Amino acid sequence: MAKSAYEVDWPDGFERTSPGERDTASKFSTGFRKSKRDLKKEMERMDVDHWRLDDVTGSGGDPGVVVRWTADGVDHAVACDAYESKTANLRSAYLWIKETRKRGDRPVVTGQDEFAAAQLPPGEGEEPIVAGAADDGLDREPHEILGVSPDAPEPVIRGAFRELAKEGHGDQGASEKYDVQELQQARDELLEGADDE
Repeated sequence: MAKSAYEVDWPDGFERTSPGERDTASKFSTGFRKSKRDLKKEMERMDVDHWRLDDVTGSGGDPGVVVRWTADGVDHAVACDAYESKTANLRSAYLWIKETRKRGDRPVVTGQDEFAAAQLPPGEGEEPIVAGAADDGLDREPHEILGVSPDAPEPVIRGAFRELAKEGHGDQGASEKYDVQELQQARDELLEGADDE
């Protein structure tokens, strides 16, 4: 069954948290953008072949996140949807990866690699699930994408998004000048940063 634009590409066999059982509050105060940067640094420390973050851009969709990576030819995935907030789910996944990597630095011998729990099996009769190219996030800072100052207030952020989205929308007679998903991500990250302060 195909997923909708409001659903995360959840790994087969991974249990989902039902929406009614998700925690409403988070113990994390870090924003989405910082957690994504921290995750990128972890992936660099682990020297993975490829990695990507699967999440739904915009609000109102699936709050779950999936981090996929390939290391030494082995595919891995970590998923979290225990919180109603995509930001809290990303922070939780990042911390699990960081803590697991740090366990590997200990002079302890175990029967398995520290990330064995995150290894993905190959699909039945198919090639293994490949993580794909590295996701370095936005090529430019969100405020640069929307053409606003880094500390712009919410109305300015929302107005800049609307104008650029109109310019990039084919139905408006304009050329596909802007990637609407990139604009949405930039808007969401700036709004989230405004909420964190």
